[in-house]
Amino acid sequence: MSSNSSGKIFNFNTWGESHGKAIGCVVDGVPSKIELSEEDIQIYLNKRRPGQSKFTTQRKESDQVEILSGVFEGKTTGHPISLLINNEDQKTKDYSDIKDIFRPGHADYTYWSKYGIRDYRGGGRSSARETAMRVAAGAIARKVIKNKIKKEFKITGALVQIGEIKINYDNWNEDFIEKNDFFSPDEKIIEKWEKLILKARKEGSSLGAIIEVRCKGMPVGLGEPVYDKLDADLAKSMMSINAVKGVEIGNGFNSVYESGVSNVDEMRIKNNKPIFLSNNNGGILGGISTGQDIIVRFCVKPTSSILTKRKTIDINYNEKEISTKGRHDPCVGIRAVPIGEAMLSCVLLDHFLMNRAQCG
Repeated sequence: MSSNSSGKIFNFNTWGESHGKAIGCVVDGVPSKIELSEEDIQIYLNKRRPGQSKFTTQRKESDQVEILSGVFEGKTTGHPISLLINNEDQKTKDYSDIKDIFRPGHADYTYWSKYGIRDYRGGGRSSARETAMRVAAGAIARKVIKNKIKKEFKITGALVQIGEIKINYDNWNEDFIEKNDFFSPDEKIIEKWEKLILKARKEGSSLGAIIEVRCKGMPVGLGEPVYDKLDADLAKSMMSINAVKGVEIGNGFNSVYESGVSNVDEMRIKNNKPIFLSNNNGGILGGISTGQDIIVRFCVKPTSSILTKRKTIDINYNEKEISTKGRHDPCVGIRAVPIGEAMLSCVLLDHFLMNRAQCG
């Protein structure tokens, strides 16, 4: 299997499987003399960690990260940073009954068709367990960006829709995001989401979600105008997250409901500097950042591992029915919030370093 890495100058390569002994990654392209500790990474891993509420998987993993290389006396050396997280709560027996059966909606069939190997232990390499290392790499990216950009920089992710129930953007409260189990910016939506998820779980089903990630404080000029557009790389990075089926920048698909008059971001001068009167394009024009907030949304499909029986086949092409037991998220979109933040961080740092190499 190739293509286990992401990024050009700031690059990370992940390894490991859902029920293997450990997962890990190697992060390369990190400048030297950046203060970095395991605690700096752990705070973001704790946001993604499973088993923290009744609305996510009950798999218990501490996700304690260990830095193996690339840091000396509390600062980065400029060499590859190797990170390790031991798996602690594997329950392979939960999958033994379906080891020869493809779970519909999962990557079981496509992985088996491509590689000829059926790793039935929670999906093996196709499991979202791998995303813990993306979060770890993203934590490092944030540290570097904050060090290199001498102004306000902040990345914020939030859940904005579960099923058909959306937040009210007028209720957006950034301080509330870290105070609830859903990473919701809208306090008034919580009770509705709780009832919705518990209902889906009781019915043996699951729900999809939409996540929004924002970045404040990035400069003008990140991204290339043709094949390495900033928004193109952001879309690819978000689409690489497990179960993601769509990405939009700024107004995205809602732009079709606008006209050229209403959708264009008009400009003026304030304090001798250009300003935009709106941000319908999500902080990116022509593949290059405008200096406004960068806004990305992605949708996550309903969890495919459900108790309700579904039609499928086995590796011998016999028709079967399957009910997936075990510990699964009734809405994987909840824990996708810190993953989206991490991927945004990694792409932005990569483009920041590429821009600095090209333009100084």
